[in-house]
Amino acid sequence: MNKRGHHQELNSGGLKNETLVIHADDEVTNDGTVAPAIYYSATFRAQDSAEFADMAGTPRHPRYYTRYGNPVHERVKKVMAELEGTETALVTGSGMGAIATTLLALVSAGDHVIAQTRHYMSTAKIMDEMLPRFGVEVTLVEQADISAFEAAIRPNTKLIMVESPANPTLVVTDLAAVADLARPRGIIVVADNTFATPINQRPHDLGADVVVHSATKYLGGHHDLTAGVICTSEELAERIWHTHISIGSVLSPMDAWLLLRGLRTLPMRVERINANALALAEFLEEQPQIERVYYPGLASHPQHELAKRQMRGFGGMIAFEIKGGYEATERFVSALKLSLNAVSLGGVDSLVVHTAAMWGGVMTEEQMRTAGIQPNFVRYSVGLEHIDDLKADLLQALQVV
Repeated sequence: MNKRGHHQELNSGGLKNETLVIHADDEVTNDGTVAPAIYYSATFRAQDSAEFADMAGTPRHPRYYTRYGNPVHERVKKVMAELEGTETALVTGSGMGAIATTLLALVSAGDHVIAQTRHYMSTAKIMDEMLPRFGVEVTLVEQADISAFEAAIRPNTKLIMVESPANPTLVVTDLAAVADLARPRGIIVVADNTFATPINQRPHDLGADVVVHSATKYLGGHHDLTAGVICTSEELAERIWHTHISIGSVLSPMDAWLLLRGLRTLPMRVERINANALALAEFLEEQPQIERVYYPGLASHPQHELAKRQMRGFGGMIAFEIKGGYEATERFVSALKLSLNAVSLGGVDSLVVHTAAMWGGVMTEEQMRTAGIQPNFVRYSVGLEHIDDLKADLLQALQVV
């Protein structure tokens, strides 16, 4: 049996994630390299006019023009499709490139979209401002209430956008229940799986048609790239790709290579981050300066049982509220030493943001209230530091509150 056939047989037997992230893309290129090569070329030559015509007429061709595809993109797409359990994947220059491209590809003027009251702030802006500007109606619902999704469905509903756990409040959406509502009506479900990662949750297994990621976060894992990924069927990928090449949210070959390198260690990083986050969430619940902790892995989380049903791990994001309001929260964040005061999440370093200060720059007060962001709200992305050091850092910062 040749190597390609052996690789396919192993996949059909169900390789574990730790193996998939290293070997899923083994057969994508045949250039003899062990470490993947970086194909830093904007364009690729054909040997003759017949081959050129074939390249130009083949959607998602990996060796025609890098806006259309690139061999490094192909490696990332193969690994991500395997991790999410979809037929294929697309890559973009950012997470919002993935989300915006998907939405604009799948809805048209006169359509209706259902989304959550709590989404990543830029997704929320698309729902509040961009889609209505193009004649698409949007209804926002409380994602913890499955009946709200059902009540919002109209004859012209074409797409439901979900995000679970949601940024920044960590509300959990019942993904299977939403998919059960959508499927018989022909409604496409798009799930943002950035916070969970495919290691902790696979929305496609629960019925989502499209799974999107900001690969800038956990998938890359080192705060050194921006990228997005769209995992879906071959049919939907081709629809989305035609919009993608027009919008031009292109992932550079270098960032694609960095993303591939990050994916190699994703299962191990997420396992450690899950453990750190649960320990820190339990620790924070015991501190008198803390008003409330939000983490799906805590028994106190109102959707803990749902999270246990649809997640294999609870992720690295914690949210909590500091007693004393906005000013006390500012003092706490400023006093942290190991946890860096910076945007983004999902990397090796722990990052913290005073959410009201961050979101206030791009959202109105009304939008922040809708999203459930309080003045004393902190979003904490747990990294790979030793748990004892992280606890000590949080404890010393709480002393100044």
